[in-house]
Amino acid sequence: MIPQRVASIDVFRAVTMFLMVFVNDLWSLQDIPLWLEHSKADVDFLGFSDVIFPCFLVIVGLSIPFALESRLQKSDPPLSIAWHILVRSVALIVMGVFTVNLPDLSEERTGLSRPWYQILMVIGFFLVWNAWPKQLSRKLTRSLEIGGIVLLLVLLFLFRAGTDNEPVPFRAQWWGILGLIGWSYGTVALLYLLFRGNVWLLALAWLLFCLFPVAGHAGWLTALRPGGPKDWILGNGAFHAFVMTGVMTTLVWRRQPRSFVWLTIAAGVAFLAAGIFCRQYFIISKIWATPTWVFLCCGIALLVYALLYVLVEERGKEQWFNLIRPAGTYSLTCYLIPYVLYAGAELSGLSLPEVLVTGFAGLLKSLLFSLLVVWMTSVLVRRGIRLKL
Repeated sequence: MIPQRVASIDVFRAVTMFLMVFVNDLWSLQDIPLWLEHSKADVDFLGFSDVIFPCFLVIVGLSIPFALESRLQKSDPPLSIAWHILVRSVALIVMGVFTVNLPDLSEERTGLSRPWYQILMVIGFFLVWNAWPKQLSRKLTRSLEIGGIVLLLVLLFLFRAGTDNEPVPFRAQWWGILGLIGWSYGTVALLYLLFRGNVWLLALAWLLFCLFPVAGHAGWLTALRPGGPKDWILGNGAFHAFVMTGVMTTLVWRRQPRSFVWLTIAAGVAFLAAGIFCRQYFIISKIWATPTWVFLCCGIALLVYALLYVLVEERGKEQWFNLIRPAGTYSLTCYLIPYVLYAGAELSGLSLPEVLVTGFAGLLKSLLFSLLVVWMTSVLVRRGIRLKL
């Protein structure tokens, strides 16, 4: 019987989401170490912040075989499972596109301040995709969902960016973090369903996704299609490579449980070696999704997971992470809470003294902010407010 949840994956997700909230708050600080921040696109450097999102994508992949095999064992029709994957992916993409357009919003032309737009946007997300308590009637939950859809459509209609002379439309841009997760999850999950977990076909897909970033940045793809798009698929497969690496890791666990830790460590070291080798030809760049960045981050993610697997599955230290557990179980809810907190702070006009947003004190503030977000997640969940994606 395939388990639906694995403790070490939940812990890995909790740690990663906690750190994601932390690094996303670094914009509010000054005079902090450069290595903590995102590196600029053209700078050959791997910042701590550049590793967090790839780790989350690997975790998405780790979970896919458990989720889909569980549904298959329940004899869910493949078309029903595919529909579930598509609905989940579209929801993430919609949320990603909304969030990625926020910085461009013109308050004057929209007729609504950015903080209020942001708050209403998150309310719309929760109305549409919240896992409502079972005691609520279906009629009520359906009305709430429809209300959320209407709210998001109104926000979409109101959105204006740019100027009257040079308007900027509501557009996909780079899809946003949630959109990238949606595209990558949807593609890989559908491939897993199509191949029915066949390890060799999935390994071939994983190899292709790992090679696509190399082919794209080396110019091989444009050579094959002169004048064609630089990226044949989103990020030339970089984001799919992370998710597929997670899928392959779970498949190794299912087939070689006794050797899993050592095989994962070996794979992590091999990825690091590949990244170091590729650095002769491509810089490390998250923004450009270079193969060097992909391979180094895959290696780091696998080594971190191997450590957490030993701590949680073999040493029984899951309780060490109880404080941040909600971030691993209700990650999307946790991710969206800061949007409301930042908007609320801006509307209130309150700000912290400079000393609390500078240097070590600022970093401590961001860590406490991340803990606050995790605590708020647990409070909302206890009151029946949690996204079900």
